[in-house]
This record gives sequence, structure tokens and C-alpha cells, in this order.
Amino acid sequence: MRTEHISSAAPVITRLPAADLTAAARDLAALLHDAVEGGSSIGFLAPLDPAEAAAWWEGLAPEVADGRAAVWVARGGGRILGTVQLRFCGMPNGRHRAEVAKLIVHRDARGRGLGRRLLATAEREAAGAGISLLVLDTQTGSPAERLYRSAGWTEAGTIPDYAADTEGVLRPTTLFHKKPL
Repeated sequence: MRTEHISSAAPVITRLPAADLTAAARDLAALLHDAVEGGSSIGFLAPLDPAEAAAWWEGLAPEVADGRAAVWVARGGGRILGTVQLRFCGMPNGRHRAEVAKLIVHRDARGRGLGRRLLATAEREAAGAGISLLVLDTQTGSPAERLYRSAGWTEAGTIPDYAADTEGVLRPTTLFHKKPL
């Protein structure tokens, strides 16, 4: 049973500049670790080494610095409770689109609308950056899939055995798209 207290104040969502990504890597690694330990299929297998998770976040800094990616974090109760990314397409024929990636909410903070707020932030910021098409993928049947459907995303299709879950079992993935508002 979890006993950590999450403040009742709404977490504050801010864009994380590349210079701050390394400093936040340990907290982001803890968030990533919690998600993987909770069974979220977000690219990593359990058990996830905290040093590997921190190194992954630190490795994202060059992409954020040169504008290929943007990262937002939600802070509350003195820690990072959630994050979302936009990954921009750099090819000349795809500069109108971006991928929503690594939408993560700490298990202690779920069920309070934070995932929806992070997703809305990414959508709004994408529209402000001139992005006219967003895409994402998620494990078929996951709670994330239900979130995307309820947030107005359109299913493009399902690919069988696309990615391994946290235990290494191949699972189907559903692809979605949306025009940001």
C-alpha cells in the first residue's frame, strides 16, 4: 500500500529547457521507474535500473536543445508527478507533424486528470508551434488507450506484436492521430 502524500493543489506544468533536463534527470528517472514497475509499456523492461533511466533522460538533452523534442513536467508536492514530450519530425515533408511521447503520470497521482492536462498541454503547444498533425502509439487495451480515445484521438489501426511490455511479452499497439486545436 502506498502511503506517500500528494498535495491537493493542482500540479504545475512547465516546459523543461535542455539546461534543466540533466538537473531533473534523477527525478524524471524515479517517475520512469515508477511507471515501468507499474506495468506501463513505455519502451523499457522491468526491472529498470535507476541509473539507466537517468542516463536516458540526460541523453534527451541534445534533442531538446536543438528543437527536435520538447518536454513538459508536472510538479507538485515537491516532486515531478508527470511528464509528456513532443518529438518533431525533421524531414522536409513532415515538418507539419509531431509525435506525442512518454506521457507518464506517477501511480500516486493518477485518477485526478493530470494525464489529460499533460496531453492537452502538448496539443496546445503543438498547435502554437504550427503543428497540424499529432500522432502517437500506445499498448492496445491499456489505460492510456482509453485516455486518448476520450480526448478525441482517432484510431489509425493496430499492429500486432509491436512492442514488448515491461515483462518482455510482445503486445499489440494502437496508433492514433489528431489535429491539435
